Amino acid sequence: MTPTPITPDEIRVLLVAAGLFILGGIGFITRRNLILLVLSAELMLHGVSLTLVTFGKIHQNNEGQAFTIFVLTVAACEAGLALSLVLSLYRKSHSLDIRLWSELRESDVAPPDQGESLPAEIAKSAYDGIPKLTPAGVAPMGSAGRS
Repeated sequence: MTPTPITPDEIRVLLVAAGLFILGGIGFITRRNLILLVLSAELMLHGVSLTLVTFGKIHQNNEGQAFTIFVLTVAACEAGLALSLVLSLYRKSHSLDIRLWSELRESDVAPPDQGESLPAEIAKSAYDGIPKLTPAGVAPMGSAGRS
C-alpha cells in the first residue's frame, strides 16, 4: 500500500509535534527542578505520540495509534514513578534540585565520586527563598486573618 501525498495539514501537525519534542528536550536539558524535568519528558512523549498518529494517517494504517497507546502507557508509568521520586527527594532534602539526588542513598553506601560538590549553604538551606509546602493540618504562614 502506497502512502497518500502529505497534505499541508499533516505538515502543520508534524511541525507542532517537532516543536513539542524540541521544547521538551530544551526543558529537560536546561532545568534542574525534578518536576520540570518530568514535565519536559512528558512533553517530548506527547510530541512523539502526535508524530506516530500522523504517520499512521499518512500511511493509512492504525499502527501509529497502536504505538501511541503504548507511549501513553509508558508516560503514565513514568509519571507515577516520578511522583514517588519527587516525594522522596523533597522529604529528604526539602528541595527539588536534582543535584541533591546523590544524597539519597542507604546509610551504609559510600557517596558517589563527583568532581563538583554542592556548597554547604545550598545543601543545608535548600533554597530558603523558595516557598515550602505546608504540612497537612497546619495553616500556612500569613493566612491567619483570612477566611
